[in-house]
Amino acid sequence: MFPHRRLAVLLACVLLACGPRAASAQTPAQTPARTPDLTPDQWQALQLAAADKSDRIMAVANRHKGLLAQYQVMRRTWDEDKSPAFRLIFGQYISWYQSFIGDYSDAAASFSIKQLPEPDDRPSPLGLPDYHAHPALAAIPELAKPYRVVLLNEAHNVALTRSLTVQLLSRLRAEGFDWFAAETLYQADTGLQARGYPVDKSGFYTEEPVCAEMVRTALKLGFKVVAYEATSDATGDAREAEQARNLDAAVFKRDPAARLVVDAGYGHIVKSGRYLGGSSMAEHLYQLTGLPMLSVEQTALYPHALADDDHPVYTAVMAQLHPHVPIVFTSATGQPWSLRPGYDVSVFFPLSHLVRGRPDWLELGGLRQAWFVDGARCQQHFPCLVEARYADESDDAIPADRLVLDQVPLLGTLDLRMTISSQGVPGSDLYLRPGKYRLRFSTENGDPLHHQNITVPAKRGGDSAATLPEPPRSTLACQPGVLPRRCSG
Repeated sequence: MFPHRRLAVLLACVLLACGPRAASAQTPAQTPARTPDLTPDQWQALQLAAADKSDRIMAVANRHKGLLAQYQVMRRTWDEDKSPAFRLIFGQYISWYQSFIGDYSDAAASFSIKQLPEPDDRPSPLGLPDYHAHPALAAIPELAKPYRVVLLNEAHNVALTRSLTVQLLSRLRAEGFDWFAAETLYQADTGLQARGYPVDKSGFYTEEPVCAEMVRTALKLGFKVVAYEATSDATGDAREAEQARNLDAAVFKRDPAARLVVDAGYGHIVKSGRYLGGSSMAEHLYQLTGLPMLSVEQTALYPHALADDDHPVYTAVMAQLHPHVPIVFTSATGQPWSLRPGYDVSVFFPLSHLVRGRPDWLELGGLRQAWFVDGARCQQHFPCLVEARYADESDDAIPADRLVLDQVPLLGTLDLRMTISSQGVPGSDLYLRPGKYRLRFSTENGDPLHHQNITVPAKRGGDSAATLPEPPRSTLACQPGVLPRRCSG
């Protein structure tokens, strides 16, 4: 069973209050809730049927050439079926593909986890006089020093929740961590370490460029990179246990002195409490190794597409502190703050701003620069997919970044997706590290339109960026329900 299918099954469970935190039910923004006249069993049946339909649609989509064509198949199906159960399940599927094509705003809007207060939430750090905010990039490596294992989670359709992990890897490597494991990786890609970068066959979520950059960065830093996803059809506790056994076998049985960084989804990294009727991957791994672990929660306190989906603690921290980088709170004695039990520290991501239709966190803390691309090279073929691959990587490498240029929004949201040039064609920014790249412009069906070699200096560049005014970072006031979210704190 593929990870996406397991997640769909888990979703049905969570919405029926059979998971550990029913109050944190995963609900897509703008999606209606369960029809009141349905029983829980009927609602579950509809969701499972929707999951089966979603798998069939994705199988049909994947027979098309290229990601953009695959996404367009899924988008059209989304437009045709407005039933609540289908929108609830398929919203997750379509959001993955939106992230794959670099449409991060719509990916966050299509599937959103509403963060409701829970009885065991810890008091806000703003009300704890001994606690102060610190940049997460500096604080987490310091917290990690006494640990052998660092666990970092992500929301699979929200690439923002991977952005800090990419930045942390160099600092954790400097602290002596030497193994990296990612849930998304396929064990079948035995050439990943030698190749040095992910390709289409490397994993599922690695189709998303920031996820691929996370894996690529680990490889370039000298981490030994391993896959650990369950290879059986196990779900729930059995899957968690199999993941833990795979990690133990791949890392600690081979290198008893290893120091490991793990990227996982959602609650796989919770260190205590019941999870999916049993124990989490982290708990199973501790039972096997006895090693203390630092659990870093990154999926609760970030800016959702709808401000009403934000946790109240997040809203208050943004309103009072206005951070520009991810932050964590620690006490004067070094004790970290986490929102919920089972995690050691919670990360607050700052509000993002759209620049030419793309979120500014794609700079990855300054590791990457904006490179303007002009839709004139699409030769009036819209929508047009633009991809930037590292010059020394193969054509099947996952791009460093990709985006879609179009004259109208793909989903018709309020967002003006791209800057329109004086020639009347759309343009936007790729986000790239300094270095050499191959740009490829292609049609919806993957047919090439234009190729170009570029060199990105350590400064802002692009086709004609020097002649374009800096676009406004905020055009809408902060209001509950504004979608997409384009406000500053």
